[in-house]
Amino acid sequence: MDASKRMEKLGLRSPSTQAKIMGTIVSISGAMVVVLYEGPAVIETSSQSPSLSVHFPLSSSLSNWVIGGLLLAVEYLLFSMWYIVQTQVMRIYPSELIVVFLYNLCATVISAPVSLLVDKNLSGWRLRPSIALVAIVYSGFASAFSNIVHTWGLHLKGPLYISIFRPLSIAIAAAIGVIFLGDALYLGSVVGAIIISIGFYAVLWGKAKEAEEEEMSEDCDFGSLGSSSHGKTPLLQRNEVEDM
Repeated sequence: MDASKRMEKLGLRSPSTQAKIMGTIVSISGAMVVVLYEGPAVIETSSQSPSLSVHFPLSSSLSNWVIGGLLLAVEYLLFSMWYIVQTQVMRIYPSELIVVFLYNLCATVISAPVSLLVDKNLSGWRLRPSIALVAIVYSGFASAFSNIVHTWGLHLKGPLYISIFRPLSIAIAAAIGVIFLGDALYLGSVVGAIIISIGFYAVLWGKAKEAEEEEMSEDCDFGSLGSSSHGKTPLLQRNEVEDM
């Protein structure tokens, strides 16, 4: 399949495009509900683990919250642009492993000088057999595996499929926290997960409808081409008839 066919076509009057746009908006809204609204506890645990979201006074570090939010917004905007660029790269050079290797190599070359400037203490760079080393190795393997899966998905289905899974991952993370970590399940997580699932299904329905419309148009084009070719006599056959 050509990569141009995996890029999204914007036809505002098409039901498939409207379903994809509305599904994307609904999924993002559901993710915002999970993050911003907690609500009452649906499932409480007797011994709750210390929550990762420690409530700091907003007045003391308001600038840090604003800067962090802006950086996260820029990150995900650049991620969306990178998915589109990477889809075009896979069209020219369809080799997932080499593309991921070059991507990680460039990220290492760029981040290494920045890390050295931030932490100038060389003793902090020593790797010792501890939980920190396990975390570093796990992070490296997990990041490489995630990049390979994302690149393979971009090559196979395009950037929309990869992007639509990001809001869904928030609901999956909340469910895993409840099942494996014993976290409490709040109403905001349940409502947000339902909204994300509805938006996710709408996007998938729009993609399926778009694929069905493209298949029908290709069949119509093939049928019209076949009927026009049957209606014409080949030139060599026509000359043979005239010679006889």
